[in-house]
Amino acid sequence: MTTLYIIAGLVFILLSGIRIAQEYQRAIVFRLGRFQSVKGPGIYWLIPFLERQQRVDIRTNTVTLEQQETITKDSVTIKVNAVLWFKITSPEDAIIKVADYNKAVYQFSVTALRNIIGQHSLDEVLREREQINGTLQKIVDAATTPWGIKIEMVEMKDVEIPEAMQRAMAREAEAIREKRARIVKAEAELEASIKLTQGAKVMEGSPIALELRRMQMLSEIGIDNNTTTMILIPSDFTNAAKSFTELVEKKKLEN
Repeated sequence: MTTLYIIAGLVFILLSGIRIAQEYQRAIVFRLGRFQSVKGPGIYWLIPFLERQQRVDIRTNTVTLEQQETITKDSVTIKVNAVLWFKITSPEDAIIKVADYNKAVYQFSVTALRNIIGQHSLDEVLREREQINGTLQKIVDAATTPWGIKIEMVEMKDVEIPEAMQRAMAREAEAIREKRARIVKAEAELEASIKLTQGAKVMEGSPIALELRRMQMLSEIGIDNNTTTMILIPSDFTNAAKSFTELVEKKKLEN
């Protein structure tokens, strides 16, 4: 009977060492305090009382960087928040080389975000987000690689600008739009004047074209139901009157 109890106890102890890790988990095994191996996924066995484990999740983790108030290169105070994605590539390094990898990644990312914003002006922060995101990713990844962590992506979410700065930017944008509108209008007037000059030169050499234009103007005025009465004087009469005036002036000068 005693032997049976001993065998049952040994079986229980052996079975107590069986562990199962999910596909996305890895177990870092320590034997008497020293790193032994990485187990998983699936079933594995630990030596009871001699070995212990610490599991890590190797899936991609999402970290929200809380809103940070920082000053840009051109001395504008803004508030920025971001999102960071990372995954563990070396489970043993993530456990052995850093006490709390989640906290370490978060704190370093927040510090790097504040520093990189301080190296750019407000216009650059607003226009070059993709470039800043890429630079921030490289900086954080270089620091976390020794910890067995890969930074997959960093994205700035919102950039909060002071109200006074928002009003100033709105006025600047309005002035730019007004400037563009005036330039377009001036270019249109220039093009119209060129066309009118060309048309006038053509009509000057063709009296028939001038008469047709006068008749067209009369018909356009009539379409508007205008009560104004206009008398169309042929260009021949105008030219004759002009010639007569010049002849009279010449006679006066001779006398």
